[in-house]
Order: sequence, then C-alpha cells, then structure tokens
Amino acid sequence: MRIYLKLGWYFKRHWQRYAAAMAALFIVAALLLLPPWLTGRVVDAVALHTLTPLQLIRYMVLLVAVAVAVYVLRYAWRLLLFGASYRLAALLRQRIYQHLTLMAPAFFQRHNTGDLMARATNDVTAVEQTAGEGVLSLFDGVVTGVLVLIMLFVALSWKLTLLALLPFPVMAYYMWRYGRELHFAFGQAQACFSVLNEKTQEGIGNIRLVKAFGYEARQHAVFAQATESAAQANLRVARVDSKYRPTAHLTVGSSFFLTIAGGAALIQRGELTVGELTSFIMYLGFLTWPMFAVGWVLNIVERGSAAYQRIEQLLNTPPEIADTGTRDSLSVPRVEFDIKQFTYPGGRGEVLKEVRIVVDAGHTLGIVGHTGAGKSTLLHLLQRLYEGDGAQIRIGGFLVHDYTLSALRGNIALVPQEAFLFSTTVAGNIALGKPQATPDEIRHAAQLACVDEDIQRFPDQYRTMVGERGITLSGGQKQRIAIARAFLLDAPLLVLDDALSAVDMRTERAILDTLRTARRGRTTLIVSHRLSAVAEAQQIIVLNHGSIMERGTHQQLMEQDGWYAQMYRYQQLERTLEAGM
Repeated sequence: MRIYLKLGWYFKRHWQRYAAAMAALFIVAALLLLPPWLTGRVVDAVALHTLTPLQLIRYMVLLVAVAVAVYVLRYAWRLLLFGASYRLAALLRQRIYQHLTLMAPAFFQRHNTGDLMARATNDVTAVEQTAGEGVLSLFDGVVTGVLVLIMLFVALSWKLTLLALLPFPVMAYYMWRYGRELHFAFGQAQACFSVLNEKTQEGIGNIRLVKAFGYEARQHAVFAQATESAAQANLRVARVDSKYRPTAHLTVGSSFFLTIAGGAALIQRGELTVGELTSFIMYLGFLTWPMFAVGWVLNIVERGSAAYQRIEQLLNTPPEIADTGTRDSLSVPRVEFDIKQFTYPGGRGEVLKEVRIVVDAGHTLGIVGHTGAGKSTLLHLLQRLYEGDGAQIRIGGFLVHDYTLSALRGNIALVPQEAFLFSTTVAGNIALGKPQATPDEIRHAAQLACVDEDIQRFPDQYRTMVGERGITLSGGQKQRIAIARAFLLDAPLLVLDDALSAVDMRTERAILDTLRTARRGRTTLIVSHRLSAVAEAQQIIVLNHGSIMERGTHQQLMEQDGWYAQMYRYQQLERTLEAGM
C-alpha cells in the first residue's frame, strides 16, 4: 500500500474531489443496508400475519427512494473519483514528456524509444487505475465491510457472525501471497511490453530499409519472438490474477454454508427468527464485494506499485545538462570556442583537443574535415547537448551555461544533417519555430530556401500533409523545408550541419547566395563535406582527429596546398565530370 503514500502529493492537491467521492460512497454503503433490514421485517410480518397493505406500500416507497438516491450518488462519485484519476494520468504523462525534453542525447542512447513509450502509456494507465479503481475498491470495500459487520454483530447475531467469518483469515493469507507473485510477474510483463514496443517502432519506422534489403522474414521472426515473450509474461500475470476470484468465491461459499447451518440451529433454539436469518444472509451477500475488493485492490496496487516504480525511476533521473543559466536574450553574437579536450560520456578517446576558434559577430565560419573529425561535436557543445570541464564556449562574451537552455537553443536556428519533419502540413513544418508566422512569411522563407516551386506543384501546396518523418518527400525537399524553417526563425545564430548534402550543385549555389544576402550581419556556422558550401566564409577550419589541421580563408587555404586545397580541387574535378556526363 506504499503506492498511496507516494501518491500523497496528488491526493493533497485534489483532496476536495476525493473527500466528496468518499462521502458519496459512504452514504451509498449506508443506504444499501436498508433493503436487507426491510426485507427481514417483511418476512417476519408475513410469518406472523401482521403485514398490512399500507406497511407494504411504505416499504416499497422507501426502497424506491433508496434506489434513486443510490443512483444519483453513484453517478456523482464516479464522476469525481475517476475524473481525478484521469487528471493524474494526464499530469504524469506531461511530467514524463517535459522531463524527456530536458534529457541529453546520452540519455536516449541508454533508453530505447519503446521502453520510454511503455512508461508513458501502460505504466501511467496502471497508476491511473490505482488512483481510481484502487481507491474505490479500498474505501468502498472497507466501509461496506465495516458497516455490514456492525449490523451482523450488533443488530442480528454475534455468534452467527463469528461462525460465518471463520474462512476469512485463510483467504487473507492467500491474497497476500498472490500479491507478492503478481508484483514480480507484472514487472516482467511491463519490461517485455517495452521490448515489444521498441521492435514495433523499429519495424515501422524503418519499413523502407526493411523492404529494400528483403529483411521482412527476419524482421517478422524478431517481432514474433518479442510478441511471444510479451504473451508469456502476460500469461504469467493472468495465472496469478485468475486465483483471486476463485479464492473469494470459495471463501464466501464456505461462509454461506456455515451461516445456513448455524442459523438453522439458532432458529431451532429460538435465538433467531426466519426474518433475521434472511436479513443476515442478505447482509452476508454484501460481504462478497469487500472480499472481491480485497483481491482487486491487491491486484491493482501491485500493478500500480510496479508501474510507478518505473515512472519514478525515469523522473528521478537527473538531467545531465543542468538548466542553471539566468540570461534569457542573445544579440548578434560573437562565438568563441576554447576546448582543451572533450570526451563523450562513457567514451574512451578524446573527440576534440586544443580547439580554439573565434567567430566575430556577423561573420560566417566554415567547418570541414573528414568523417569523424569532430565537426558535429562542436555544434553539440555549442547547443549544450553535451558539455565537459575541458570545453568552454562563449556566445556574446558569456559562457553557454550562463544562458537558460530555452534562450540558448531558441536563438540558434539549426538545420541538422537529417531533416526531421512532423506529420502536419508543409506550412506547419516551416513555421515550427514561429507558429504565429503569416502565410506570406512562410512562403518567403520557402523561396529563400529554393523550395517554393516544389511546394507549388503539390496538390494542396502549403496545406499538403507531410507523412510521418516526411516520408512523402524527397531528401532534398526535406532538407530545403528544414532550411526554410531556419530562415523563417531568423535567429541570431544560424547553424547548418551538412544541410546541403541532398541538394544539387545549382540549388546549393542559389541557397548560399540567398544566405549571404538574407543573413548579412548575422553569425553563421556551416559544417559541410562539400567545400564549395564554405568557400565564401570569412574563416574556415579543417578538423583532423579532433584537432585543427588548417585555418584561414578559402584563398589562404588554397595557397597552403594542404588537405583543403587537394579536396577542393578533387571535388571541382568530380563536379566537372558529372556536368560533362
């Protein structure tokens, strides 16, 4: 039952709702004690031939009034209690999502998507049931049981009550055992569901790759194995779950048998009337619900405890990048990199070492080098996706951790290597960073990114729905829409992380020409494998195994005749050959 202590913060916040629901449940439980008592009175009156038509009508009117009141109160407590539990589920999902947005990339390398989705869906649903049906079963079962036992002990026969309760301690022991088994089994089932979620996400998200390599049979086998594991885990939960009801039925059945046998003996000895035994049996029937409630509560509590433990584990994971900055604004920034050394968390070798760069405000920096040289790592450090003691980066004279994360990242327009598009309209994707943008502003940004003509050819133009991850668009269209998104944001700092790799040379030149005009006076960082993309930059650095191998303008680097000059001439030759074909 510790789960209810852990959820105490929520119960305190909505104590009025829970208090009103508990009051309604208590009144319903009290009202339901009336029909058995009236039935016993009628049975005894019939046996003694003292029942009059007027008395019968009064009893019937009273029963109808009780039924109406119970109906209204049950509607009220359901609305209050389950409404509160649904609010808890919504709040937990919001907290999980907000917490995930604070996590660094290293966190998502340790936790797969399927597991995170399972915690935000199945686990939250289990906690929701604990705060709704669990509270109902616990409170209503206890209140009903206590009130019924008071009636049995005080108003009817304490001797018969003790006899009828003999099987209950045995049931309590087995319910406790089932609870321990269920906690372990449900935890395993949730873990298997996480794996199944992950395999589903991988299979659907990479369906093009699966089909391209003829991987369907192998993927089906992997999915089938995950499905079978999840099915077996859920079957173990069902085996434990299926023990609750038969145990309660057996307990109640044994109690009824003892009641009939003992009641007959008490009637024969004149200590009990037929009407009182009738009322006793009806009240004993009311104990069936508390018995089921005990089993159901233990079931729900164990599920909720296992689920909330997984949610707590996630929410208690501290962000690796602490949002402790206080500055919330950026002007046209001067960017300074001073990196003695940087190693990724858990990594072995240095990714960057002795890297010192100064980019004056309004200038463009080109970053080139072979694959794995550390180009993207520089950008990760700039955005504080990672950080290290040996890496100090300043923007506008202030260290990046002096800015709030929202201010830092909100003022950096990033166009990543792999442009991610959401399942919304083309216009909605372009206006991602500026939702209030007008249609004219959105189209102007698309024109700057040389994608307006493509969009005009779509059936619904800017209202065209983009499939999941932009699956309906080509790679070049996705990149240009991402570039348009950055142009529309018009942030103080623009970062292009190899964002022109999927466009042809002519489109690249048009975008770069537009970039120089539209971004005049703005700071820009361009990472590219195509050296033509950085030829106009005021400063170009060449990274090699995490260190700066060459530095200068395009003309200076060509005169040095090093890696940059050789690669530039090679790419120009390659471009000439492609044009000749």
